[in-house]
Amino acid sequence: MTKTSGLGNDIALISRVHVDGPGAVEALAHDLWNFLLPRVHPVLAPLQIVCIGTDRSTGDCLGPLVGSKLSSLGSFPPGVRLFGTLDEPVHAANLDDYARLLQEDGRPSFVLAVDACLGRSENIGYISIKDGPLKPGTGVNKNLTEVGSAHLIGVVNVGGFMEYFVLQNTRLSLVMRMADVIANSMAAVLGWYWEYFHPNLCMDEKNQKPMPLLHADGWAAVHAAPSSGE
Repeated sequence: MTKTSGLGNDIALISRVHVDGPGAVEALAHDLWNFLLPRVHPVLAPLQIVCIGTDRSTGDCLGPLVGSKLSSLGSFPPGVRLFGTLDEPVHAANLDDYARLLQEDGRPSFVLAVDACLGRSENIGYISIKDGPLKPGTGVNKNLTEVGSAHLIGVVNVGGFMEYFVLQNTRLSLVMRMADVIANSMAAVLGWYWEYFHPNLCMDEKNQKPMPLLHADGWAAVHAAPSSGE
């Protein structure tokens, strides 16, 4: 659980949509994909998704809900890992363990953190993609390990006073709608990731090194995915 203030002049802000806005899933998916495309690679920079929060708090269960919805897809493209579900949440008590797990193989990766957020009343219901690490726990005045190369947050309620009480009295219907928008947009991104990398990435099995992408220039013609220049 993090917190945010005004979002209007935030230079780290990549995208912002309202959960009930028209085309929210499509807009968030396109913006997230265009942001990730130059930064991830199945071998050179694997994508690791960390959904932070706990199922013991209505307001703070956004991350685990998203993780569970994504987990229900059954399989992920090569080079993608998911951490944090309702059954196995990533929270304050085990965050350091997962931070070490993200770095266990020693190679560079791109970590996308997903978390709930407290903010101003006028920002409730907004979902944002931001560059840079997430600072979990700030919404409840905790100083926890920073996580992520970038983060995706949803403002679930008002911050600034009685944070634990506010989290416990957050509308589950709002959290569920936000989880649906985030999970559906990320599912679309994972589909585009698979189309872009998996059919074209060949491995030199003898040396275990990535060979050049084939037909990469023609990928923008794939009708289901936005081009990186949109």
